[in-house]
Amino acid sequence: MNNLLDKIPQMPLAKWTNDAMDWVTETFQGFFDSIQENTEGAMLFVTDVLLMIPAIIVILAIAILAYFASKRKFGLAIFTVVGLLFIYNQGLWDDLMNTVTLVLFASLISIIVGIPVGILMSKSTTFESIMKPILDFMQTMPGFVYLIPAVAFFGIGIVPGVFASIIFSIPPTIRFTNLAIRQVPTELIEAAESFGSTSAQKLFNVELPLAKSTIMAGVNQTVMLALSMVVIASMIGAEGLGGKVLTAVQRAEVGSGFVAGLALVIFAIIIDRLTQSINNKKG
Repeated sequence: MNNLLDKIPQMPLAKWTNDAMDWVTETFQGFFDSIQENTEGAMLFVTDVLLMIPAIIVILAIAILAYFASKRKFGLAIFTVVGLLFIYNQGLWDDLMNTVTLVLFASLISIIVGIPVGILMSKSTTFESIMKPILDFMQTMPGFVYLIPAVAFFGIGIVPGVFASIIFSIPPTIRFTNLAIRQVPTELIEAAESFGSTSAQKLFNVELPLAKSTIMAGVNQTVMLALSMVVIASMIGAEGLGGKVLTAVQRAEVGSGFVAGLALVIFAIIIDRLTQSINNKKG
């Protein structure tokens, strides 16, 4: 049986993939270079602005946001102040701001693209059937694999890190948006139609307001997945806390790695609790 299987010619899938990547890179190199330059410039500008603001002001602003988002409870605000002060005390503030920029850009692009795609999926069963296997592929493929096309398209730096983070983190927003709109009661949609509402009016006045809680849950997952890519993105030159963790691993510096990892955990908890609190508040 094995001899029979050995006689079957091997499919040159790796060669086909390499040829396809080479063609895309060569054909659209100017387009990719334009995106790389503009995006990198915008991200560096945002990071510079964040670093210009005194750390204490940033910490207090986030703490105030946490206080009001959590319905004026002090727990999250206190944790935010203590956690961010710890990160600053460990000399990781600049790295945190680089990480904030990466997560911010990856999350915003994922949300801006993901919500409309999810809406289209909810309106078209055919489009949904096409997108589902694509989303399955995006979610099950190891994050490291996304670094290959990212580097091929954009080279080394923070932009390919954002590109890989977007591919890895966008599926939850798309899936939750599709699910949320499909779960809107049919009776309410029919009632809106009976009053002569257009498709756009039904979407913005009925479906999205009722679906916003579930959509926000997807946004929360997208932000957390983008944050989880920070360390992986550092392997292709993305600066930030992930770079500190990677350097510590390469040099076997347990203490430095633990501190940088703890800073990432603190930041992740703050972001997670903030997005959840905002969702609960709106709900």
